Amino acid sequence: MTDEEVKHNVTKAGHPKGLYMLFMVEMWERFNYYGMRALLSLFMISTVIGFSKATSSKIYGMFTALVYLTPVIGGYLADRYIGKRHSITIGAILMAMGQFTLASYEIIPPVVALAIGLTLIIIGNGFFKPNISTIVGELYEPNDVRRDGGFTIFYMGINIGAFFAPFICGFFGEPNDLNNVLEAYKWKYGFMAAGFGMLIGLVWYLVSQNKYLGHIGLMPATKGDKTQDAAEIARAEAAKKPLTQEDWDKIKAIATFTFFAVFFFTFFEQAGTSLNFFAAEATNLTPTLPFIGQITLKASYFQAVNPIFVVLLAPVFARLWIRLGSKDPSIPTKFGLGLFLQGIAFAIIAIAAALFQSSGPVSALWLVFMYMFCTMGELCLSPVGLSMVTKLAPVKFMSLFMGIWLMGSFFGNILAGLLASRYESWSLPTLFSVPAIGSMMFGVIMWVMTRKILRWMHGVH
Repeated sequence: MTDEEVKHNVTKAGHPKGLYMLFMVEMWERFNYYGMRALLSLFMISTVIGFSKATSSKIYGMFTALVYLTPVIGGYLADRYIGKRHSITIGAILMAMGQFTLASYEIIPPVVALAIGLTLIIIGNGFFKPNISTIVGELYEPNDVRRDGGFTIFYMGINIGAFFAPFICGFFGEPNDLNNVLEAYKWKYGFMAAGFGMLIGLVWYLVSQNKYLGHIGLMPATKGDKTQDAAEIARAEAAKKPLTQEDWDKIKAIATFTFFAVFFFTFFEQAGTSLNFFAAEATNLTPTLPFIGQITLKASYFQAVNPIFVVLLAPVFARLWIRLGSKDPSIPTKFGLGLFLQGIAFAIIAIAAALFQSSGPVSALWLVFMYMFCTMGELCLSPVGLSMVTKLAPVKFMSLFMGIWLMGSFFGNILAGLLASRYESWSLPTLFSVPAIGSMMFGVIMWVMTRKILRWMHGVH
């Protein structure tokens, strides 16, 4: 199947069938990552590792930051030497190995297992993450109106995996008592479950990629071969041309969006640390439900609230962007809205923190409503950002600039770890008020800059 046939082999919904194949691969990769992430900060403060919350937060922040730095290298290697498709395979293998290494803490010293396991996941993610996203972009023509909707559907795959992962990996891996030495064996089952999820995704990818992708992403962007069709060869030729002034303007727009994304992810990534600690210590984990009675929750389960809202709301947002047509808000407008909605989310949890300090553990609904607003903000920014890069980045550096976009998460996660490390030294209302005020402020600044950014984008929507 040629690349053009791949693009026109669509479902009833009008999207290339290759989108749904990549959706499944990404779903299992995110199951792998978010299953581990739901456990990681709690694992580090448990009796197995024994770190403090401050140390755990800093290590967690550095780990998640490096997960978003290595895609710059992985994207470059894919563009220049390896090709996107082969890079995805390498990344999936390394990430599965990382999970099984984390699970080996009873065989090798726990801190060593932690260090090697996280390193393998970091490197593997660098090969995997930028390249699967850019292949999604290559399924569409440059100005295809379906592109934003396609990325939003792809984003659902991310979050379906992220939704199931905390329940499954948390059920098998999180002890009822983090300080109970006798339950220390349980963590490994959570990490093993995450590793098996990645293996399922890898097998699906290997057996289905040729059928649904043709030659898309098979060769490095700067090379062509006899197996490529005319469109792919033309893309390779365009990669050899020098950058124009319009290209540099679009690069300035990418840099601006990435800068604002740093602060979005600084606050958004509190989910795995300060909000995880809040769920464990400040939330009523044994609520009584009507007609059901008392149930027992685990802190890691709350990591599934954001993904389920993405799954529920992503189709609404995807349809909304298409139905608005010519009235579809510009990318800067969507970014500003995303930041402002996240500010509202943290204002909610800051109020909950104040109630906790005055009267004890609060209802789990505070976290649910907080994550709902955070998710709406995320849907205005994160999938739109992925789509934005595929529209604005020069062809010969497409994966590289996808990696640069992901660097926004790199710096955001470093700052997130530093902010979360204040969990025990600041009051909780203060800790959560910083994201509330900061996110709203950056949202307003983005709206003010909209006109200038649109000039840099040269008519790209």
